[in-house]
Amino acid sequence: MAMARTSIESQFVNLSGAKIHYLEVGDKAATTTVLCLHGASFRAQTWQDIGTLKLLADGGYRAVAVDLPGYGESQSISGDRVAFLLALLDRFALDRPIVISPSMSGQYSIPFIAQHSEKLRGFVAVAPVGIERYKGKLQGLSLPTLAIWGSNDRIVPVSQADILLKQMSNGKKVVLPNAGHACYMKATALFHNELMQFLQNL
Repeated sequence: MAMARTSIESQFVNLSGAKIHYLEVGDKAATTTVLCLHGASFRAQTWQDIGTLKLLADGGYRAVAVDLPGYGESQSISGDRVAFLLALLDRFALDRPIVISPSMSGQYSIPFIAQHSEKLRGFVAVAPVGIERYKGKLQGLSLPTLAIWGSNDRIVPVSQADILLKQMSNGKKVVLPNAGHACYMKATALFHNELMQFLQNL
């Protein structure tokens, strides 16, 4: 059995005509890959800083955290966000990954799921934006979904989790007490527990 790579590699790739930065850890041959997106105040490095990438690698997963275009060390793109995620999955040979999508990254993940839910194995919605806009197109999708929110989220209210799960037929809502919009920063241990439980149950 291949040993998991526990050292986190920082690399660049050309995608959609831009230089995109990403972090990768874990066994490339792992059966499950987790793709970590990020919010507007954060970057791929956030997932390393709070221990998520190491946790995933230790759990036997391959993890890829990407600086979205125009954030972190990635250049901006002029093209379509859904096309960018399609190119990303193709470039990294990600076969039905689980996507973790907080906040601003919902501009990528939500329309992607509306069009290509079959390309994912699971969706961890961490108070992503864009639910209201695409709710009609999410109707009846059976993609396994963990909707995880902070109880004190004043940016994307917890009521959005209910709207999301009313559309998606295979979802679970978790509200982390005393955590705000970036609930994984304030309640990291609880967030990690819920994430790993969700992955193990897939």
